[in-house]
Amino acid sequence: MNLIDLITGNAGTQVASQAENKFGISKNQVISLMAVAAPLVISYLRKKSQDDPNEAEALNNALDKDHDGSILDDPSQVEARQQEGGSILDHIFGGQKSQVENQLSQNTGISIDKIGPILAMIAPLIMGFIGKEKQSSGINSGGGLGDLLGGILGGAQNQAQNEPANPLNDILGSVLGGGGEKQQQQGGLGGILGSILGGGR
Repeated sequence: MNLIDLITGNAGTQVASQAENKFGISKNQVISLMAVAAPLVISYLRKKSQDDPNEAEALNNALDKDHDGSILDDPSQVEARQQEGGSILDHIFGGQKSQVENQLSQNTGISIDKIGPILAMIAPLIMGFIGKEKQSSGINSGGGLGDLLGGILGGAQNQAQNEPANPLNDILGSVLGGGGEKQQQQGGLGGILGSILGGGR
């Protein structure tokens, strides 16, 4: 499974439907939010795990303990795990959380009071996806996580560039870089990623 499959497949669309029912916003808006939030979360995790071996080990343990990928088979868990999702986001984004939420709100048209709760529903799904990828790649320590996360982002970027007709790939492509004019139209979310991550490495 790759990132696009996560967002547009059964798990992503089920979570989008739950968010639609709970918050009264369109399913497509939630899917667009996922398309931007997933690479953003993964990029932050990658940077943390590359910059600090302790962060990498902590992420590895969290994936083993709480995020084995079973949530992908039962996405209805996300509502029950919303509080946990909020804690995940607090840890990942730290002091930049409100800046990220503001930017995501502007880019998706979802009001700022709903962005946080919806992201908290999405976060356990993204972590479950990473956990499943970790299992299938046989990584059992924090040391290989930077490369794994980079590979997930690279695979999504390649798919987005190869299938420009899909509007979701268009969003993903612009967030991951290489969006050119499209990146400008996206309101510079690729830019926020670049500035936070230092050139969007």
